[in-house]
Amino acid sequence: MKGFKYLSAYTIPFSALIGIWYADIWLWLTPVYTFGLIPFLETVLPQNRSGLSADQKKEKKVQKRYDIMLYANVLWVYGILILGIHQLLFIDLSIFEFIGLVFSVGIVLGSNGINVAHELGHRENAFDRTLSALLLLPSFYMHFTLEHNYGHHQKVSTPDDPATAKFNQTVYVFWWQSVIGQIKNAVHLQKELLARKGRSFWSVYNQQLWFFSLEVIYVTTLFILWGWKVTLFVLLVGMVGFLLLETINYIEHYGLRRKKRKSGRYYPVRNIHSWNANHRLGRIVLYELTRHSDHHYRASKKYQLLENHDESPQLPYGYPLSMLIALIPPVWFKLMNSRVPAEMRELAA
Repeated sequence: MKGFKYLSAYTIPFSALIGIWYADIWLWLTPVYTFGLIPFLETVLPQNRSGLSADQKKEKKVQKRYDIMLYANVLWVYGILILGIHQLLFIDLSIFEFIGLVFSVGIVLGSNGINVAHELGHRENAFDRTLSALLLLPSFYMHFTLEHNYGHHQKVSTPDDPATAKFNQTVYVFWWQSVIGQIKNAVHLQKELLARKGRSFWSVYNQQLWFFSLEVIYVTTLFILWGWKVTLFVLLVGMVGFLLLETINYIEHYGLRRKKRKSGRYYPVRNIHSWNANHRLGRIVLYELTRHSDHHYRASKKYQLLENHDESPQLPYGYPLSMLIALIPPVWFKLMNSRVPAEMRELAA
């Protein structure tokens, strides 16, 4: 029954549901819960570094409830998005309420949308991949899966990876680097994949063109139906969603570098090339994303099987609080620079 702890991930969209229902100051409940209450609880609760027995791994690997809990996020994400649009159409919101609504829905798109899409995007079956694409659509990040799986996972912790933050790089500069770089890489990877099959980039086989078209259709349809106000809203919540992802990307690999062999190729990815966090609440509500070192070491592992590795560099705080600290570069640098292994700091020099 322990697996049902991941139902806690629904507390984020549920807090958004409460905010939308009661409106007024309640529209700020989700940001306060996500970046206030959770970080507070994570600082007082003990971390969990325990591993899994062989029997537990065998059991968790085959149980379908772990997948079903992921699939339900499609309903949460689109349900909260639709309710947010409804709120905007039928209630005269103040600027204060509008901003709270944007952050609340945007956080849901990031935590229960892109984060779950990341997990499902690593699966091989078409059903999971389709749900992954649906979850990425409202954040305009449908290119993410291709670039992440075949770009980021191959080049992580090298200067060639736009989703790896450099030593002493601020999160704001990183946002531009990662967002633009990942789009370029996705286009480049799609060209390569099509070329191998003797197909043109401008063909019906170009998945990235289909994704881009769907995103344009999504925004255009909303504009035609409900005008500029709803269009602005969906653009803003999408931006909040993907910037949450990029802030997580920032803290996951900040300053970490792989060495090169004499041949010029990089050594394989190891557990030391991602920052890890064992803080209980962040682990659960983000479907073990915080055990990121194990994910990069074995990308095919499902979230319920990810484990802690003592040799992995450890974040001093959980993901939500680390993300807040990253927004204040001097504080982030003071906290993290000395924690980056010395040999990796030398590689960055």
